[in-house]
Amino acid sequence: MKTLYTAEALASGEGRDGSARTKDGKLDVNLASPVELGGNGEGTNPEQLFAAGYAACFHSALRVVGRQAKADLTDSAVAAKIHFGALEDRAGYGLAAELEIALPALDRSTAEALMAKAHTICPYSNVTRGNMDVALTLVEFAA
Repeated sequence: MKTLYTAEALASGEGRDGSARTKDGKLDVNLASPVELGGNGEGTNPEQLFAAGYAACFHSALRVVGRQAKADLTDSAVAAKIHFGALEDRAGYGLAAELEIALPALDRSTAEALMAKAHTICPYSNVTRGNMDVALTLVEFAA
């Protein structure tokens, strides 16, 4: 891989119950385990950060392939759900993703083709492919 950009972040404290910040200071967050995992939920968590990153990255890839196809991208959006859970086949935990993609100005076949093409170029899709389940769903409105 030819590196074009490197993001740098530091997590400290108690991991999921600590803090994280980027080297440039543009992101500085308190972390807290969600209530569903026994935490107090008073901060963000790694899965929320991953969901925001994946949604933004996939939307960017979608807009790249859409512009190349000269498609109408009006009101396009991507919502991501990241699921955290215990692995069934071995010890440890894993993630799964659901992406809801809205391309309301396009017919279904064009939207599905762009969605599939975006999935081939999105860095998050490429890093997760074969490592976690990722479900793509075309929706009228992403929320």
